Parts: sequence; structure tokens; C-alpha cells
Amino acid sequence: MNTPATRAVTVVPLTADHADEVLAIYQAGIDEGDATFETTAPTWAEFDAAKLPEHRFAAVDGTGRVLGWVAAAKVSDRCAYTGVVEHSVYVHPDARGRGVASALLAALVDSTEAAGIWTVQSGVFPENTASLALHERAGFRVVGTRERVGRHHGRWRDTVLVERRSPRIG
Repeated sequence: MNTPATRAVTVVPLTADHADEVLAIYQAGIDEGDATFETTAPTWAEFDAAKLPEHRFAAVDGTGRVLGWVAAAKVSDRCAYTGVVEHSVYVHPDARGRGVASALLAALVDSTEAAGIWTVQSGVFPENTASLALHERAGFRVVGTRERVGRHHGRWRDTVLVERRSPRIG
């Protein structure tokens, strides 16, 4: 039987063809409240302009349905930070627990290693324990907690800074 839970997952480059599903998954994560400081998903043009094309991937099932996505952005235009990116990873609620996020992070790590990027980082709300566990399994370490770093829906929120340093670069 080819149910959603048993379909194979394939990681492919994320393109404009995935836009509607990617932005819907992003909005679902935003709506849950512990994924990002954002309150609405960006337009595709905004998303496309902000994310590095060579470091964004979609996980799709056998029918081509997008199950999740990962994308990286530069942290700074300063030349000292050319090897540092910040990433986001989101999985459709119906596809969680199937290894989708792990496959996406593996693709991101492969692409960043090949590009000479030495640090992949992200800020995660401490309440998002699933994301923190995922990142730990993928070789990220907790650098520290940024306390009261931003306001979200009227309250101060902390973020846990996680990073993966390349064992081959730097």
C-alpha cells in the first residue's frame, strides 16, 4: 500500500515549482507559534531573493508532493562571514517523524561542505524541543541561549543558537 506514511522521500533542489507548497508549510510552522519570529510567510519573490539558490532543497514524496524544505541565507555581506550561513528547516505536519528533516539537513550539509562553508547556524526557540533534538542528531551543537532577543506576539522570547562547524574547512 502506498500511503503517505510509506511513500519514499526524495530530496531535490527547491525551485519556483515548489513555491506554493513551500510557503504553505512555512505558514503552518509560523501558525504553530514556536518556529520563527515571523508572523506571516513571505511572498515567493521575497523568499527567493533571501535564500541562496545552491543551498535550498525540498523533500518530495513519490507523487511530487512537498513534505518539507530547508534553505540557507547569508548572515552578512562582510567578507569575513562568507563561510557562514543561517538556515531554516520546515516539515509539513503530516510528514513529521518520517526522517524528512534529517534528509533535508543532510542535503544542506553536503551542499555547504562542497561550497566551502564552515559554519551553518540557526536560532531555535527553546520550546521547540523536536528541532533542538533534530539538530543535535545532525551534528549541531548548542552555542548558547540568547535571552529575550526579540518580541513575538507581545512577549519576549529566547532563542538557542545552534551551529555545525565543518570538520574539513577552517
